[in-house]
Amino acid sequence: MQKVLADIPQDVQSRAQKIKAILFDVDGVLTDGSIIYTNSGDEIKAFNVKDGQIISHLKRLGFTVGAITGRESALVERRCKELKLDYCFQGVKDKFQIVQDIAEQKGLKLEEIAYIGDDIIDLKVIKNVGLGVAPVDALSYVKDEAHFITVKGGGNGVLREVGDIILSQQGKLTQIIEDHT
Repeated sequence: MQKVLADIPQDVQSRAQKIKAILFDVDGVLTDGSIIYTNSGDEIKAFNVKDGQIISHLKRLGFTVGAITGRESALVERRCKELKLDYCFQGVKDKFQIVQDIAEQKGLKLEEIAYIGDDIIDLKVIKNVGLGVAPVDALSYVKDEAHFITVKGGGNGVLREVGDIILSQQGKLTQIIEDHT
């Protein structure tokens, strides 16, 4: 585990130590951004189970966890309920306002919030929270504003990677691993 920490910039380590809430976009973060429609009009999305696993640990440890997406999808609603997220906002045009509302509701400072996003609609949030993260396959101008760029691409465990970093920086990941060995 120490090798993973060696690859994390000191600034990101410091930011991660303060995080109490992790919020994220869906398409391009929890999924690879693909939207597949069947001939009958059904929508298909693929979610990574590793993201769901870390969410359960984050919630058990008292973190606020939530999705904020610009699209609306019954599949996203279903996945958010399945993961028991604290928040699932869909059809959002001003994600930063939602983040500010959550911060006020939960008594959090923006520096205590991590946000993961991959597109232009996520820029204001990424720039203004304590830990703004972009997946490696995000648009270049989004990555330019992020504090951290993940090794994983959207839909391939991005949330898991960020959750592991935050938990490790707060000294909580080792215990989770030990509890399962």
